[in-house]
Amino acid sequence: MLEELDKKETVSRNFIENLIDRDLEEGNYDKVITRFPPEPNGYLHIGHAKSILLNYGLAREYGGQFNLRFDDTNPTKEKTEFVKSIEEDVRWLGADFGDHIYFASNYFDVMYEKALLLIRKGLAFVCDLTADQIREYRGTLKEPGKDSPYRTRSIEENEKLFREMKEGLYPDGSKVLRARIDMAAPNINMRDPVLYRIARLPHHNTGDKWCIYPMYDFAHPIEDAVEGVSHSICTLEFEDHRPLYDWVVENTEWPHPPRQIEFAKMYLTNVVTGKRYIKKLVESGIVDGWDDPRLVTIAALRRRGFTPSSIQKFVELAGVSKADSSIDYAMLEYCVRDDLKLKASRMMAVLNPIKLVIDNYPEGQSELLEADNNLENPNLGKRMIPFSRELYIERDDFMEQPVPKYKRLYPGNEVRLMHAYFVKATGCEKDADGNITVVHCEYDPETKAGSGFSGRKVKGTIHWVSAAESFEAEVRLFENLVDEEKGVYDKETGELNLNPNSLKVVKNARLEPALKAAKPFDSFQFVRSGFYNVDVKNFEEGKPVFNRIVTLKSSFKLPKS
Repeated sequence: MLEELDKKETVSRNFIENLIDRDLEEGNYDKVITRFPPEPNGYLHIGHAKSILLNYGLAREYGGQFNLRFDDTNPTKEKTEFVKSIEEDVRWLGADFGDHIYFASNYFDVMYEKALLLIRKGLAFVCDLTADQIREYRGTLKEPGKDSPYRTRSIEENEKLFREMKEGLYPDGSKVLRARIDMAAPNINMRDPVLYRIARLPHHNTGDKWCIYPMYDFAHPIEDAVEGVSHSICTLEFEDHRPLYDWVVENTEWPHPPRQIEFAKMYLTNVVTGKRYIKKLVESGIVDGWDDPRLVTIAALRRRGFTPSSIQKFVELAGVSKADSSIDYAMLEYCVRDDLKLKASRMMAVLNPIKLVIDNYPEGQSELLEADNNLENPNLGKRMIPFSRELYIERDDFMEQPVPKYKRLYPGNEVRLMHAYFVKATGCEKDADGNITVVHCEYDPETKAGSGFSGRKVKGTIHWVSAAESFEAEVRLFENLVDEEKGVYDKETGELNLNPNSLKVVKNARLEPALKAAKPFDSFQFVRSGFYNVDVKNFEEGKPVFNRIVTLKSSFKLPKS
């Protein structure tokens, strides 16, 4: 999808492109620089993919620059693990930031100097009110706030106190630096917001150098300005913060201040994206990590087998707007099916095996049958599949007493074994409890696939694997992590409505031998079943574990344009 950004012809342009066009025409900026600024306090999820690809796509469209910047101003929740995972996710999605990788914490010295500048201009003061008192003084949407009793401190006293805060002379929470704006402002964000707080916390990047940390609303615009960002693209919840963003960049004196533009987030139905909830799932062992394939973190989608191009297509279909909306998770599944249908080899895997014995096939004989890897994509070539007297088929592909319109094997009925021969069921064996253990059939040697035989037609085709040369493998079948009928959250408790059947582990699936050499992240279509990939976490050489990416069929259809 990203290659399409190179095309000059555009059917329609979104509102962000129109604003950038105008800025360039008016000479406000001579280069488009965008950024993706995650806080490293968790793994990225599918919603972040929209911001990543939007910012990268705009930079690429205008021949500009895309930065990855870690907004690491809050050491309470930030970890190096999250930094590494985010960098990997952004690269995997195809958003090339080159060597433009930055940390807000690298600008702490700049931010400190800009805070001193505001103090010297009479636009910031040190306040001794507690957090609760600051909230109380702030007022409401209907009532103005009231001035802090410390608002009238002199410039000299404020500078002295702020330097002493930096030197660690005061306890955590005892003082903050606030902007001096307007306690009667209709926008509560402009009512003397906090710019710095005291917090003796080790930082993943700066260690113990600092015991004061800037607040997001102060740090973020300075980060953008330092990097020369032209357009600060963010989500709608920051729209009310834009006046403060503009106030900061204006009063900290940047020659070419960035412009903030907001767009609507991308919400998916029936998925868990909240970091607090995901963290709880991880810590309780309900999922096996932030990359558990039932989650929609980018790492989880990658592990499950989603492709960068499928997510790019999904984001493209979601579009860019100013109105919040929810998107059906089925659209994401549609995108990965559409992407893999021509890329994945179509292999045979029997998930619930029962033995099929071809009684008139010579004992001890075997042969190799040729099969196309993907009929719709000849470039994927062909492979040879071993065939012999004893095979495995799906248990559901034989019924002793068939239901109406059943077209698979039952006594007296003939079907095609995919890539092989016609076989007719003759009977079955059962154990002491009446369970079918072996199906017997006879084959017609004249009906070999590719032989040109057209003597008669059969209505059913089933897949199979050789009993002797197939191998046993673990296959994991995923369903939605949450109960779709109940919704994501319990309205009374706020807890997640978890689906107890979100993971089914098949231990004794039988797979054709070519799959034994599969490597982590290799993707395949298991015929008549779905798309699967090799799990990276549970991989052993020659013992691949397969994750079901998505089933083959869905009721989802793209809306007509």
